Amino acid sequence: MTDTARILLRTAALAFLPVSELRGAIPFACANGLPWYAALPFAAAVNALAAPACWLFLSTLHKMLYGKGGRGGLRCYRGLFDRFVSRARRKLESRIDRWGWFGLALFVAVPLPVTGAWTGTLGAWVLGMRRGRALLAVLLGVLLAGIIVTAVTVLGLEALRIFVKRA
Repeated sequence: MTDTARILLRTAALAFLPVSELRGAIPFACANGLPWYAALPFAAAVNALAAPACWLFLSTLHKMLYGKGGRGGLRCYRGLFDRFVSRARRKLESRIDRWGWFGLALFVAVPLPVTGAWTGTLGAWVLGMRRGRALLAVLLGVLLAGIIVTAVTVLGLEALRIFVKRA
């Protein structure tokens, strides 16, 4: 496997993981030699896949793991999921009530911890948004977040070069 393939594989993993998403993927790719104009579309495309994957999980496997009416399922999963849902609902409800699908896009676009495609999709599902609108809003948010993270990464790397002497 070539070095570029390894970098792309790790970038894809970071972009898809709910913990890092674009905040981790784009800086990693750029710091490892991938140009920003390749890192941005690649990482954004992989991160955008999180929304349909999350929606598919919530409509299938989640029902089995959670159980019905407090029966069946896994108790530890139910507790973890309920805590995560209440946090997502608190963060998203006012934005979606006020701004609709655009509020969801703005929430996903903010590249901070506990925002992003995974939390945005979960919040949209919990709040009963229509799937098509929610996925479109998440896609727009991912594109905006990608632009923000890329700009900060490129500017940060350029600023760092001022202080680092090349041999």
